[in-house]
Amino acid sequence: MKSYKTPCALAAVSMLLLTGFADESGKGVSPDAALKVISDGNKRFVAGTPERPNQSPAHRAKVALKQTPHTVVVTCSDSRLSPELIFDQGIGDLFVVRTAGNTADPENLGSVEYATAVLGARLVVVLGHDKCGAVDAAMKGGKLPGNIPAAVKPIQRALPKTKISLDEGIAINVKAVEKVLSTKNKMTADMVKSGQITVKGAIYDMASGTVRFLD
Repeated sequence: MKSYKTPCALAAVSMLLLTGFADESGKGVSPDAALKVISDGNKRFVAGTPERPNQSPAHRAKVALKQTPHTVVVTCSDSRLSPELIFDQGIGDLFVVRTAGNTADPENLGSVEYATAVLGARLVVVLGHDKCGAVDAAMKGGKLPGNIPAAVKPIQRALPKTKISLDEGIAINVKAVEKVLSTKNKMTADMVKSGQITVKGAIYDMASGTVRFLD
């Protein structure tokens, strides 16, 4: 079975913690509070009434000195999906990890570990979206050019052998990454168990702009 302990990332984060680099301020924002912030922000985005918070020159200068994101968003690289816009958040609010198909490869896991253990983010959202080309390619299989196979392999491992719809495949992929972060990847799983962070799966509907959180 593939290991999700990411020893290099774990060692790097441990060193940062030992040297006092870890940002304590994120601990003041609970996972539930962070979830409400982004949920309310998505409602504003859908309604067409965004507040566009934390985007002033003064705020930009402030966060240039130190970042304290409240939420990590593990999402797809699709150009039609921008977490800061769809959650109506500003500079320094979100720590965004993007790859085609929002997968749980070691680099992405290390990024989530850094954002939670070092920067203090308390909510991790695994955000898929409808009409995902990466999931569609994984489901269709066949020969793919260049390095694209490396991007779809993690998705293929998560998918069942039975015939399913694209929407089902997208949800299964999101839940698989959520499970890795919650139970298989040691550092984040330990933080979930201790109540330090919450991991939530979600799917973005591109036409409506709505983010639906999965149970």
